[in-house]
Amino acid sequence: MTTRTQKLAQPKPSRLRHPDRRSVYWLDELPPPRTGSTTTTKAELTPRWTELCRSKKFYSQITRSPVWEVSERALRAVASNRVCSLAQPRAPAAGWQPERPLLAPLNRATQTAVATSRLCQLAQPKRKQVLEGSGHKFKPVPMTHLPCKASAHIELLATPKHDHPMFEGERLVSWLVSRAARNHVPSQRLLELSSPKERKALFEGYDPYIVSRAARSASASPRIQKLCLPLPRKCSSS
Repeated sequence: MTTRTQKLAQPKPSRLRHPDRRSVYWLDELPPPRTGSTTTTKAELTPRWTELCRSKKFYSQITRSPVWEVSERALRAVASNRVCSLAQPRAPAAGWQPERPLLAPLNRATQTAVATSRLCQLAQPKRKQVLEGSGHKFKPVPMTHLPCKASAHIELLATPKHDHPMFEGERLVSWLVSRAARNHVPSQRLLELSSPKERKALFEGYDPYIVSRAARSASASPRIQKLCLPLPRKCSSS
């Protein structure tokens, strides 16, 4: 009787008796050889398939002459009323006006017009206020007189606003420093505020074992004392 090791050592038998199998089914014998005429299936094309298999023809564009002969019938043709109406150009919309020329001609009234004193005043460019003396006060620019035909309201609006009586003007870039400011001695608080803030690293100089004076003199409240007691259900009765 063979052992299990001897049985596993035996080679497996070859189940493939026909190495050249042309079919998915198991054959007991080799299939007959095929001749050259029966190697492949011959397909017959339908007329539609034959037409679709043909290559498309590309027609080259033939340039026609810009001048061609007009037929005699086209020369004798008479256009209908509809064709005549369609041949008419489209009329512009109602209210349309043609574009004005770039340089419109000026009429005689515009060419001979005389500007009033108010128009001459408005045509003058604005002038900045001129410094006077040391530069602490400004001298307003004198305004021309308004025309006599202007009303009181227009005259009031045309009058420029005056500076405040206590207005001293802009300070110069450099000015004198007072004697008190030069001899002033800063206090200790000013020196403390003017010094930059010191940036320390996290927990630098921190001692976790130091107990503050307030913590040492603190007394527990009744609520804290109640919370510190153990639960009654966890206390064992002795």
